[in-house]
Amino acid sequence: MKTILSYIRPKVPIMSVQLFIKFLGTVLELLLPWMLSTILDDFVPAGETSKIYLWGIMMIVCAALALASNVIANKMATSISKDITLRLRQDLFTKVTQLSASQEDFFTTPSLISRLTTDTYNVHQMIDRMQRLGIRAPILLLGGITITMFLEPVLTMVLVATLPLLACVVWFVSHYGIQLYTQAQAALDQLIRKAQESMTGIRVIQALSKVDYERNQFDTANRQVVVRERRASLLMNITNPVMNLLLNTGLTFVVIVGAFRVNQGITEPGTIIAFLSYFTIILNALMMVSRLFVMYSKGAASGRRIAQVLTAPAEMLQEKQLACDLTANPHIEFDHVSFSYTKVQETVSDIHFSLNQGETLGIIGPTGSGKSTILSLLLRFYDPDQGTIKINGQNLKAYSPDQLHQKFGVVFQNDFLYNDSIGENIRFGRPISQEEIEFASRIAQAGFIWEREDGFASEVASRGSNLSGGQKQRVLLARAMAGHPEILLLDDSSSALDYKTDADLRRALGTHFAHTTKIIISQRVSSIQNADKILVLENGSMVGYGTHDQLMDSCKSYQEIAQIQMGAVE
Repeated sequence: MKTILSYIRPKVPIMSVQLFIKFLGTVLELLLPWMLSTILDDFVPAGETSKIYLWGIMMIVCAALALASNVIANKMATSISKDITLRLRQDLFTKVTQLSASQEDFFTTPSLISRLTTDTYNVHQMIDRMQRLGIRAPILLLGGITITMFLEPVLTMVLVATLPLLACVVWFVSHYGIQLYTQAQAALDQLIRKAQESMTGIRVIQALSKVDYERNQFDTANRQVVVRERRASLLMNITNPVMNLLLNTGLTFVVIVGAFRVNQGITEPGTIIAFLSYFTIILNALMMVSRLFVMYSKGAASGRRIAQVLTAPAEMLQEKQLACDLTANPHIEFDHVSFSYTKVQETVSDIHFSLNQGETLGIIGPTGSGKSTILSLLLRFYDPDQGTIKINGQNLKAYSPDQLHQKFGVVFQNDFLYNDSIGENIRFGRPISQEEIEFASRIAQAGFIWEREDGFASEVASRGSNLSGGQKQRVLLARAMAGHPEILLLDDSSSALDYKTDADLRRALGTHFAHTTKIIISQRVSSIQNADKILVLENGSMVGYGTHDQLMDSCKSYQEIAQIQMGAVE
């Protein structure tokens, strides 16, 4: 909660004004039963009509002022909580975009989405309700008890006797409620994950007739959320019936004791009426307190989940850059690099190669051999467990994230397009001119764009669902090349292209991006056979490294791939 408090602290001055207005309105509400008691006990028996009218008008004025104060204070509370939640959600989103890949793996995408949406909403509700009821409920409760103490001390003690029991119930419920709501939010994370997976793979699910299976899987996750929410709600709902039982028991004793005291002439009837009014106010105040604890339990559980992300330490720290002769070093160098996602079994082991400016490295190997992991390490999504990676002679750790990532143009294996025009998907929020977009599109062999009626203004559906696989890959290639990157990383980015288009793309890259260092991951030997160096991976280890001709002579794994794809060993 300390993290959430840091967002509340700047709003303390305006919150103080809001709470003061709420305080005045609540005090005016508390005066109304006392004024009614005075009218009934002092002015009505004496027949003082003028004073009855005067005090009646005063009651109306107090009620109107109380109403206005509460309306103003509530509007201020809404505005304050909205501003706090806006900043909190913005900072949380920014932090999520800065998390390292391993931290994202730890939190998981569904959980981060849940924290950005449901958890920030719960915190918003907590802050809003605390402002609305946090001052009103205690004042009504304590003020009502104080005034009734002056009106009728004996009856007040009957009421006060129930408060310790009520306090124990509230503490027990709020203490365990936070734990249960935390578990409920964790179940919601799993539900979002399942929904995300099902929505993404809906066509595959339908094609394989697995709709019923996925429905059952979703139902299991959904029931888990319901069970945990019900458990938390049942615990929180204990407060209302227990409070009603204790308070109504106290009210019964108050009526009995009050009847005896009125019968004996010790207490005036107007005092009893006022006391019952205050008792109702105290009852409502306690109901507000119970609702406050429900909102607090939810908000505190969500606040802790948000704080876990906001306080996550920066893992990809920048080291001091060393002075070096950049022209004397390879452009890219992997120096005996090993890495494991699980820290149990190595994903890639002892990877070593170097590339000069403008050279091309092709990477080939079976699925799961660690090809994409090499690109993730070069982009510093992860730090290697052993060895070093250098660009221009500098360790990757010496570059800030912006310095490093501005060097790259990347097409990932499972990349995305968003719902906007083709031109904006290529520009991707960068200061890139229309001429540069068109130039990159020609290199990417994306001639289909000019054939469309709206050209680059043509709308792309979410995830590019209205484009074919080859069209999507060519738009993504244009996006990667439009910024004229220093290093171009292509992860199986031509798998959906026909052989002629793939060959035209490679020729265009060689002509127009001759000074760009390129790393190309491919399953096709034809896509990388003209590369300056080819790296062959198997089970995360290097089993071959050299030119196409060298590997055809020395690497059995490469020979087998070439023979299968090209028909015969050259």
